[in-house]
Amino acid sequence: MDDFGLQMRSFLGLFVFIAIGWLLGPRKSVPWKLIGGALTLQFVIAITLYSLAPTRAFLASLTGFVEVLQSATMEGANFVFGYLAGGPAPFVVNPENAGGLFIFAFQALPMVIVLSAVSALLWRWRILEFVVLGFAWAFRKALNLSGAASLGAAANIFLGMTESPLLIRPRMPLISRSDLFLIMTVGFSTVAGSVMAVYVGQLSGIIEGAAGHIVTASLISVPAAVLLARLMYPADMDGKIDRSTEKIPTEIYHSSMDALTTGVTDGVKLFINIIAMLLVFIAIVALVNAMLGVVPDVGGAPLSVDRILGWMFAPIVWLAGIPWAEANDAGSVMGIKTALNEIVAYGRLSEIGDTLSPRTNLIMTYAVCGFANFSSVGIMIGGMLAIAPSRREDILDLAPRGLISGTFATLMTGAVIGTLPQSLFG
Repeated sequence: MDDFGLQMRSFLGLFVFIAIGWLLGPRKSVPWKLIGGALTLQFVIAITLYSLAPTRAFLASLTGFVEVLQSATMEGANFVFGYLAGGPAPFVVNPENAGGLFIFAFQALPMVIVLSAVSALLWRWRILEFVVLGFAWAFRKALNLSGAASLGAAANIFLGMTESPLLIRPRMPLISRSDLFLIMTVGFSTVAGSVMAVYVGQLSGIIEGAAGHIVTASLISVPAAVLLARLMYPADMDGKIDRSTEKIPTEIYHSSMDALTTGVTDGVKLFINIIAMLLVFIAIVALVNAMLGVVPDVGGAPLSVDRILGWMFAPIVWLAGIPWAEANDAGSVMGIKTALNEIVAYGRLSEIGDTLSPRTNLIMTYAVCGFANFSSVGIMIGGMLAIAPSRREDILDLAPRGLISGTFATLMTGAVIGTLPQSLFG
């Protein structure tokens, strides 16, 4: 199939994903105005960012910024962890095994702690606050959201899915179930700024300007998440529509030092959490693969978690515009992202990226860019219960559904990128 045919399939896939969201909801009248507004916003943001020289240059510069930040992080990591973080080894290294000296926990993940601290400082200095308020205003106007929903959604572009609700903590016990579900969906369909650099490092070999694409993915997933959340749980299901406005709390951090230390503490928690999740889930996959080893070969090859997930998700990524010849491999990446997490999925994509077309790599970069996985459901529930314990029943009921809406939101984002001519990103 030629590029135009693949673009048209991506475009039609957008409406299939929207239809699935509508079918999973109460199946009220189709909100064509919201559908048109959300899709238009996605396309306008993506085209504007990559067609205007200033924004394109800004996105291109992000990768250089990440490289500088990575270099600075390694200075601290080398001092603390020594050769484990890439410093001089106190032994002779066999050149054939030199690649084995890369230790993900000590050479890639320390960036999480540094970025968490930098983000907190930027918030204290009101730089990040200004950006979030700007996006919140745009989402409120374009997507007809309440102040709490728009602020929570905008914050998720830069903060984590458990940190962003802190901005609307006083409103959390009072917001509607529909707005609560919307905030959850946006949280599952975006990623935190503190982990973006990790993805950039993983994708640098297969995607040029990976940092710009990760930021763009997190941004344009918000309209898709809002749309799917409203389809699955319309605003008027609670009997009233919240039209209130919302202001960011004047003091999240009391000083720059408070912001720095709090950011470091939060980053350490995330650092340990990522290490623990990767250890456990990769071990579980290995255990399942070992059990599948007793099953006779299927299609001339042993059964594995990757192959099964590939079969399950192949039709879904095909709808997003992936050629069928690459759908199994791309489907396994999407399945790994859902069953495990996006870090493992991006790692898998970097391994097989040379066997996939540049267009498939680009679509999957966007489709995988979100926190929608099973472990994140537990993280979401724990974080929100700590903020609003009175909403326990609502949070426990809505979080698993948010995983579904968040997954389809990132798939919509991948389909949007698949619809656009690839020369736009070249």
